[in-house]
Amino acid sequence: MVQILWAAQALLADGWARDVRIGIGADGRIASVMPGQPRAGAAHRVLLPAPANLHSHAFQRAMAGLTEARGPDPRDSFWTWRQLMFRFLDRLTPDHMRAIAGFVQMEMAEAGYACNVEFHYLHHRPGGQAYDNMAEMAAQIAAATAQSGIGLTLLPVHYQFGGCDGRALGPGQLRFGTTPEAYLRLHDASGAALRALPADTVLGAAPHSLRAVSPAGMARAAGLPGPVHMHLAEQLAEVREVEAAHGARPVEYLLDSMDVDARWCLIHATQMQPHETRLLAQTGAVAGLCPITEANLGDGIFDAIRWRDHGGRFGIGSDSNLRIGLTEELRALDHSQRLRDSSRAALATPDKSTGRVLFETAVAGGAQAAGRDSGAIAPGLWADLLALDGACTDLEGLTGDTLLDAWIFAGSDRMMTDLWAAGRHIVTGGRHIARDAITSAYRAALHDLRAAI
Repeated sequence: MVQILWAAQALLADGWARDVRIGIGADGRIASVMPGQPRAGAAHRVLLPAPANLHSHAFQRAMAGLTEARGPDPRDSFWTWRQLMFRFLDRLTPDHMRAIAGFVQMEMAEAGYACNVEFHYLHHRPGGQAYDNMAEMAAQIAAATAQSGIGLTLLPVHYQFGGCDGRALGPGQLRFGTTPEAYLRLHDASGAALRALPADTVLGAAPHSLRAVSPAGMARAAGLPGPVHMHLAEQLAEVREVEAAHGARPVEYLLDSMDVDARWCLIHATQMQPHETRLLAQTGAVAGLCPITEANLGDGIFDAIRWRDHGGRFGIGSDSNLRIGLTEELRALDHSQRLRDSSRAALATPDKSTGRVLFETAVAGGAQAAGRDSGAIAPGLWADLLALDGACTDLEGLTGDTLLDAWIFAGSDRMMTDLWAAGRHIVTGGRHIARDAITSAYRAALHDLRAAI
């Protein structure tokens, strides 16, 4: 054993347990889990499985808070925000990408995420010309990951067209563009960029959306190994465009044209009709929910109740990284259901509280979407763990599901003290072990970018 942890209470694969001794092997996997043991090793009040953040565009962290003023269009929307994003990313260099990705990963770890699933589509130079190493930006994300120590699932994005009609990419999209053939080369080069990272690193594929990829390009990307992620049914304008081009709504068209299964993660899915929710839930795919970003961009509200009732799986992501907060995402998801339906605790079950359902579902769904051997505290899985300070005022004296509810609904991520990603102890005392260096590089990148905007 490399590490021995002990917890007064821990949420295991089969429920809550007391006085739990956990052994972590040299390979970063959990070697043993034994409840009812005397205190030994590094002692903690509460240990939980740490989830994956299943959807992130790291570079957008640097523009957080810069797009909240009303623009010239009195009906500002996702689409006007998107134009501001295009102008911002024209300034980004590989050095900026590395600094921003490192800061995002640090914030994720300090929030309780053990893995960053990066939906990576900023591939080329401004103007669309490839870097000498066509996976240069992926290499910068890998370098940031080596410093942060977080787990990484990298999803190079295939982005072919500007819309369902096959129109050329606009000026703001040229840094994303890939033909199907170039995408396969980019995917291979991205894999090469990850080779120096630890064994828990995963490479997947991401056809961006039905708007941006041809059916043939979608099939080729989905045929690559690893998880498959794509944006789906996020905006009403997207629904109308897909329906006009293909004669079916996005979910209907995807299910008719592709063999969607548990490898898939469909991001947002906020614009679904009841029959689409039922059909998509039954595929075993994960719904990739990003409630803070979805609220900020006015995407809509995911139908989590119906999704759950049909066996659907979901995980949580920070998407635009406007705010990186695990408890905030879970709370926002639940509150959206309450506000829409004038209800309370609708996701709870007779034997599990709202917080327990939210957390366990997000942990399992995030692991599935990341293609990661995690999702529970159990032997053989990666040691993705987070510790809570059970002495915090709002957690004082609480146990089991009630403690989870208090953390998610009354507390914050600041109650987390420690985090392990595949056994790497990267947050101690609530602070990332490389916080000073990572923050310094991020400040320098911000100085460059904001001076140019």
